[in-house]
Amino acid sequence: MKVKIIAAIAVLVLAIAGFFVFTQKPSAPDVAFTTLQGESFRTADLRGQVVLVNFWATTCTTCIKEMPALVQTHEKFAARGYRTIAVAMDYDPPAQVKAYVERSGLPFTVALDTRGEVARAFEGVRLTPTTYLIDKRGQIVQKYLGEPDFDKLHALLERLLNEAV
Repeated sequence: MKVKIIAAIAVLVLAIAGFFVFTQKPSAPDVAFTTLQGESFRTADLRGQVVLVNFWATTCTTCIKEMPALVQTHEKFAARGYRTIAVAMDYDPPAQVKAYVERSGLPFTVALDTRGEVARAFEGVRLTPTTYLIDKRGQIVQKYLGEPDFDKLHALLERLLNEAV
């Protein structure tokens, strides 16, 4: 009888440990972002906010197509602790990025990744658009390859913004 109880407890402990291992979200890499204006900040500085990091390029038609929806999402949630960071890929000429941002009036942070360090830290991003959603604790909650389903993204943002830190 004792052996069965010990075996049952062991199975329960393993199940609980497995739950925590497989539900643990990866932390966002602590990288340095440099904005178009030359300002720098790190991922760690964003704790307490819900952050969308979007890797894009001015030559990517899907990226340009999704920009109005990213702007709308930013404007809808920014006042509640949401931040958008659009990271221009290393192959995108900074002057071209700056011209697009000015022409489009992007209201969120645009960072240049001129050496590709940010993209490498985020799982070696090469395809655009690739987008990461990071929660208030700095954990990656969702990764999108291509344009996100913005209705589902907005529902997830509602949930994440209402979570305590």
